[in-house]
Parts: sequence; structure tokens; C-alpha cells
Amino acid sequence: MSVAVVFDSAGTLLKTFRVARNVQSAEMLIDMETTTLTFACESRALVVLHLHSRDVVDAPPDTPLAAFLVENGIGFGVACASRVVPAEKVADALYTDTGARVGDLQECIRQVWKSCRQESIVTLNSGVILNMDLPGIEFTVTTGGKPFDGAKETISELHRMGIPAYIASGDRVVKLEKMADYLGIPRERVYGIATPSMKAQIVEDLRKEYDVVVMVGDAINDLHAFKKADVAILSAEQSDTKPEVLYRSTDYVIRNVTEVPGIIKTLLGDGSAPDTGTI
Repeated sequence: MSVAVVFDSAGTLLKTFRVARNVQSAEMLIDMETTTLTFACESRALVVLHLHSRDVVDAPPDTPLAAFLVENGIGFGVACASRVVPAEKVADALYTDTGARVGDLQECIRQVWKSCRQESIVTLNSGVILNMDLPGIEFTVTTGGKPFDGAKETISELHRMGIPAYIASGDRVVKLEKMADYLGIPRERVYGIATPSMKAQIVEDLRKEYDVVVMVGDAINDLHAFKKADVAILSAEQSDTKPEVLYRSTDYVIRNVTEVPGIIKTLLGDGSAPDTGTI
């Protein structure tokens, strides 16, 4: 039986620290799960910006963020949204926004860096949460993190078992490829800026190649992929405070990424049932 495992990145392979800044109130939301914040309002969309953090930090803080993005030719990708929003409408709301300043994003970057500077950071991503009813930028966001302890060993164990590992994530491709290089996942198996529907399509496409496709995720934006997978694994390693629908839609709940190979061995009939909180 051929098996493939698809991993989300943040909160699944990566121990992630997230910060969001409310542009209007200047309130900083520390370690707020950005997908949960996005799906809390049906008019929001989480947008990943294709930029380098250093370029943002070096820019004048009072510069309108939209102007900075336009002047520097910064592209974007929609990581997730509460409703389907055409790319041209996202672009219009992003590049014509008048409320957010570069300083709003700088504050997010500095907060994440301050919290993670003792770590060996593998990924640092920044973006915004648009509110299409404004329309405009409601929050600036930054996430940073490093692989969970045991993540590299988990991928190595899967490969020793002959099980290919994939990554499907809303993060930037260049950051994901850097992490994949560290973990030992071939770059051709990395899918970045993957919306919830794209993750589901990736799983569905892989099911045509493999007998069993396993999806490992941790957030509401993985729900569609869970439903398309033959086996769904919910990771509660970073946080077990998740929407109840996730627990109802998964076959296993794990609290350490190193539990994944044991589940695969069970699926292959090559091991006893793991203690992972099977639902």
C-alpha cells in the first residue's frame, strides 16, 4: 500500500509565534492564531506579502504601507479567506489602503524578532488581514518560528519507511523551501501560498497517485484538506484550543509531531495502535 503524508507548516512542523496589530486601535494581539482571527469575520482575508523583513524595518515608519508595497513592487498571495474574493479585489483593497503605515508592520516584525531572537528562526513571514467591507487593511501580521523538536527526525523516519512527505501551506514558497531543505523534504514536494481550497485540491490530486493520503494540520484552514484526505491528523502540539469542528473532522489528535510515523505504521499494519487520542 502506497502512502503519502501532507503537512501544514505553522503549528504542525513549526513552533510558531504570531503577532497581529490592529491598524485602527494600535492594539497588539500577541500569539494570536492568524487563521482564527481571519475566520472570525466573514469579510476578512489573510494576505501573505512577498517581501523581506529587513526592507520593511529600514523604511520610514510613517510611509503608507500601500505606497511602500506599490513603490517596491511587492506581490501577494491569499493564504485564506472567510469567503471567496477575486484576486483583483484583494489587490485593489491592498494597494489603495490609506490607513495602515509601514510602522504598523514594523511593530509586528520587531515583536516577533524580540520573542524569537534566541531561536534559530527558519521562517519569518509578514502580511496583512484585509477587511473587504472597509475595504482595506484591518491588521498587520508577522509570524516567526522554528521546527518543533523532533520534526526533522520525523521526516527522516518517514523517508526510511518509504513514505514521501509533502508540505502544503499558506506561507511564502521561498520560506517553505528553506524549511524543507532543513527537514529533508524535496522542494518539488512543497506547495506555498496554498489557500484552504488549494490544500484540499493538492490532497485530492495526490490521492490519484497514492493508495492513502494523510493530512496533518492544526487549524481551521486545514479543514477542507482534512475532509479530502483518507486519514486526517490534528496537531495540538502548539495549542489544544481549537474549534470543535476540527476535532470532529479528524481521525487522530497528536501532541507531538514524532507521533506521525507510529500512526503510519499502524495504517500499514506494522505496529500496535499508538496512544494519540483517536477520535
